[in-house]
Amino acid sequence: MDKESRIEIDKVEDVINLFGKYDENIKAIEQTFNVNIISRGNEIKVTGDGNVELATDTILKLLEIIKRGETINLHTVNYIISLVMEYKSEEFQKIIDDVVIVTARGKYVKCKTLGQKKYIDSIKKNEIVFGIGPAGTGKTYLAIAMAVKFLKDKKVGRIILTRPAVEAGERLGFLPGDLQEKINPYLKPLYDALYDILGVDTFQKYMESGIIEVAPLAYMRGRTLDDCFIILDEAQNTTPEQMKMFLTRFGYGSRIVVTGDITQIDLGEGKVSGLKQVTKILKDIDGIEFIYFSHKDVVRHKLVMEIIKAYDKYDVNKDR
Repeated sequence: MDKESRIEIDKVEDVINLFGKYDENIKAIEQTFNVNIISRGNEIKVTGDGNVELATDTILKLLEIIKRGETINLHTVNYIISLVMEYKSEEFQKIIDDVVIVTARGKYVKCKTLGQKKYIDSIKKNEIVFGIGPAGTGKTYLAIAMAVKFLKDKKVGRIILTRPAVEAGERLGFLPGDLQEKINPYLKPLYDALYDILGVDTFQKYMESGIIEVAPLAYMRGRTLDDCFIILDEAQNTTPEQMKMFLTRFGYGSRIVVTGDITQIDLGEGKVSGLKQVTKILKDIDGIEFIYFSHKDVVRHKLVMEIIKAYDKYDVNKDR
């Protein structure tokens, strides 16, 4: 005999948001839990011989997001499904209640996964945090959002963002223009995040006054950085010597966040990644925490998650 549950909806608009484009959100829930979901007016009915209880729990959690004025997508649906299936749906409240910062355009920057929430909490608590994981997990963007928050809350006086100028086999000498023009392509992702969070005018004002500095990693040598929020991005492309040099720039009143993906090292064959090495050297030091993201934390297009999972599976089989 089929089970059944009914959910009352406050607004018809919420039903439209819940079902998604071409009902793709609801279809994902139906297929996962082997149920049928229909809406009539302000009521949703869940029936079937599958797991009606978990399907209902998923819908209720999604409605909580919608009631906060947010639009859900298939990625959100699949992530909530995964939490419900792992019986972690109660932890979901930790995600939706925490606003990291409000951007210049009034957009609320929030964590979208438990991994991101753990990352943000670690940055609040620890002086040095490493965010390690695949592309699309929000490592850099959230680190920059926290840097801006620390600056606005007067916990630091400056923000310094840096990257090693080595990517995808390119070297600065092969690029046209003067030094600044050569460097800018490597730093553009950092600029983009700052534009989004601060707005162009505020960003330019902070850059001109020296409150924000965006520079290649080589510029960090010989400096001691007090009262700063310092982010090292794409750290998988540092050498061990560069990583040690960077971490020893750390001064009083500062925070360091290091981000990278150890599966995308562009240093060349036979060279050791400073990020890969440092996970072994500093793993047991108080005040330093390593946060590892997985494919579940990917917040880009759903195919990005599937690509990462496929590569992970390939790498496991290759090593056997």
